[in-house]
Amino acid sequence: MYARLVRFSLGPGGETKAQELANELGALISVQPGCQAVTVFGDHGEGEYGIYVLWDTQENADTAAGVVRPRLNEHLAGNVTAPPETRLFEVLWSK
Repeated sequence: MYARLVRFSLGPGGETKAQELANELGALISVQPGCQAVTVFGDHGEGEYGIYVLWDTQENADTAAGVVRPRLNEHLAGNVTAPPETRLFEVLWSK
């Protein structure tokens, strides 16, 4: 099992954009083959947000990234101060 973590900053006042992103990308990610769970989270006060996804295999995680990343980039274009931080981790334990 693998976990993809994406973190990005929309800055204070980004609540509406964050919710739009969460609604669209959460639904898109959840139907990708191998998706075990998806969570979109954030701190409205700080304007910091992220996406956490559990995948059954690295291959499915990588394939989904090709579908999801362009949509994420569209949402973030002109709304972030730096590129999002994206990492893929092997899951050591999960319940």
